[in-house]
Amino acid sequence: MPELWGSLGPPTAGRARVFEFIAARSGEGASTVAREFAFYAAGAFGVRVWLVDLDLMAQSQAVSLAADPVRFGTLGPPAAATPSGPVFFKVQPPLRGADGRPWPDARYINAYCVGGSQLWVTEFRRDALKARQAVHVLPVGEYWSALRRHADVIVVDAPARERSQAGLTVAPFMDEVILVVAADQADVRASSQLRDAVIEAGARCAGLFCNRLAPAGSDFLRRGRL
Repeated sequence: MPELWGSLGPPTAGRARVFEFIAARSGEGASTVAREFAFYAAGAFGVRVWLVDLDLMAQSQAVSLAADPVRFGTLGPPAAATPSGPVFFKVQPPLRGADGRPWPDARYINAYCVGGSQLWVTEFRRDALKARQAVHVLPVGEYWSALRRHADVIVVDAPARERSQAGLTVAPFMDEVILVVAADQADVRASSQLRDAVIEAGARCAGLFCNRLAPAGSDFLRRGRL
């Protein structure tokens, strides 16, 4: 993680940085890399870090952190995951309360402080969805702009492209998109196609993180620009 952090360049004073981690295929380890990167940034530098789980139907990040309280600490009580109202998704059709007013989308997502530290993780409330409701990630930047005012580093864990277009939908609002590929993956055509799609979406592709790479090959992280 120190090498990955260093390869992304120095932070910009007074402006939060937003990093998205995405893989072409499931199982390449993007979620693990995103979680470790967020944990490292919060612990090593004491900065406010938000880990946003973009995989709304899987939601593994809060579960993974809660499963290892010895290392990460226990999760605090649920709190609002949207600083000023906007969210990055839309639930359709909307629920309506007893007063007939739509249930705000912001109520479908919580945030948890991890171990009383500077690290926060989001969790979408899948249990709150009702029959025939669907959730869609939005190509708008209001949520990310609002969150920048409450964090120093925002780490976005996107679902693999083979399962969802969500990562590409929000990519234009990220500062850097990091592609994750398993070191034992011989066929990298899907990753190359993902790189092209990220660029075509108007986003900046920072490079490739080769997951599960032997320590002797760690220089690839610095040289491995796509």
